[in-house]
Amino acid sequence: MSQKMTREELLAKAKKPAQDAMKLHHDYRGKMQTMLKCQVRDLNDFAIYYTPGVAEPCRAIKADESKFDELTNRWNTIAVVSDCTRVLGLGDIGPKAGYPVMEGKALLFKYLGGVDAVPVCLGTKDPDEIVRTVKLIEPSFAGINLEDISYPKCFGILDRCRAQAETPVWHDDVQGTATIMLTGLINALKIVGKKIENCKIVFNGTGAANTGCTRLLWAYGGEPGNTIMVDSKGILHKGRKDLEEKKDTFAEKWRFCEITNPQEATGGLTEALKGADILISYSKSGPGVITPEQIKAMEKDAICFVAANPIPEIWPWECKEAGARIVGTGRSDFPNQVNNSVGFPAIFRGVLDVQARIITDDMCIAAAESLAKYAEKRGINEDDILPRMDETGAYIDEAVAVGMKAQELGIARLKVSAGDLRKKAEAMIMSAQGQVNCLVKNGYIAKAGTD
Repeated sequence: MSQKMTREELLAKAKKPAQDAMKLHHDYRGKMQTMLKCQVRDLNDFAIYYTPGVAEPCRAIKADESKFDELTNRWNTIAVVSDCTRVLGLGDIGPKAGYPVMEGKALLFKYLGGVDAVPVCLGTKDPDEIVRTVKLIEPSFAGINLEDISYPKCFGILDRCRAQAETPVWHDDVQGTATIMLTGLINALKIVGKKIENCKIVFNGTGAANTGCTRLLWAYGGEPGNTIMVDSKGILHKGRKDLEEKKDTFAEKWRFCEITNPQEATGGLTEALKGADILISYSKSGPGVITPEQIKAMEKDAICFVAANPIPEIWPWECKEAGARIVGTGRSDFPNQVNNSVGFPAIFRGVLDVQARIITDDMCIAAAESLAKYAEKRGINEDDILPRMDETGAYIDEAVAVGMKAQELGIARLKVSAGDLRKKAEAMIMSAQGQVNCLVKNGYIAKAGTD
């Protein structure tokens, strides 16, 4: 527990964002708007930007589609696509109730990455219709960010979209979550002096987030044989008949039963955490989902990422009191925010700036290593292992790393030097932030007012 704040003060602080959210969402009536990016000198300019002048760029694109991104803002515009069936810790709340989340995602894309993003909340839960919709809207967007689509259908949708789309399709709950988890873990392991290949790792939750985390962590050097996974019914193992009988539906879960937990341990999270070095938890919103007693059974210098939203599975101060050395959550108001927000804006910045055709695991690892290096260079400690959302330099480094890796892998349409990528990323990000500051300063955006 913090030496500066009482338990009651910490709880009050944890509740404050939700209280402020209702006021500010009401006051602003949303978080995003459409802004011009060209000067309107006088009314004659309308004849240039619209009819009759606009016909000329239309003809140019018709004759040569490679000019599309030269003559429109499509090159910097992505769609945040969701059926809103698994929104944060709220579940299947529908496209209207889920819209504030997708709009918030668009805000982060713009402010942190200089990427123009449009919320697209769908009135269907049918995977075929979702894939079809992505294909239909693809001409308007240079990339697709899939968001908050329920498990397990999210994987089939992602795979089909990636196979059929001509633009990069990414699922932030899978790839983005894993990227930032790996970022934090790289630096946490440095602090505790452990090697990933020697660590016993427990994943609590087997949905989209942890499925993505396992894939990236194992690609980085973690061992499936040192891994135990726990779902709502207990530890995954080869004797889980409930999963074997439904392995066509829950293919990833059954695969985990076959390749993890070679000792075939049984039980629940309590048994899984005995002697564990690392806990990665993306399960139910807490608190009380994980108990201090369960954390006490972990190995010395344990690392715990308890990242359920909107409230972690256990309060971070309780986790540390129980013996964990490093604790991260998904929230910005606690130390060590293991949150996608420092990942997806800059990853897409790098992707768009080289026109990458796909976003691979290698690109995610490059992003994670870049972010971890940035934090290490400015200094890390047990309560500060990742770049913070206000560290613009981290986003610029990350965008460059992703763009260079895409070129190295041969999946970029453009060849751009590291220096030019850096200039581009810095200009786009600083422009986005400068525009907001300018509008607030001149009264065109009202100053936020909360108690």
